[in-house]
Amino acid sequence: MAKTATKTSAAAKIVKSSKIDLASNTKTKVVGLLNECPGLRCLTPEGAFYVFPSMNACIGKTSAGGTKIVDDESFVTALLEEQGVAAVHGSAFMFPGHFRISYATSEAVLEEGCTRIQRFCAELR
Repeated sequence: MAKTATKTSAAAKIVKSSKIDLASNTKTKVVGLLNECPGLRCLTPEGAFYVFPSMNACIGKTSAGGTKIVDDESFVTALLEEQGVAAVHGSAFMFPGHFRISYATSEAVLEEGCTRIQRFCAELR
């Protein structure tokens, strides 16, 4: 019985380590893709499964759909309406000028979402 428990414990450690590596790689990729967006600056978070990019450089611009970006809430509302990307405005977390995106999803969904965010930011005037 002790051998089985040891094998199970070792297997659980390997799986946990693999999940941590995957999450770290995903986080690195998302931060990199967001930093390619004009007007965004995203620092690498130390924990959790979300990032908080700054969108302060986008304030004062107008989206392709005609929305004036006056704060983080107008930014995420226009992002949802124009590109179908859901994010939470940073002011909801006492972090104005930022928005929150979770990266706890598939890599394909994250890549598509980041591509849409890049498009949205590139079209701001």
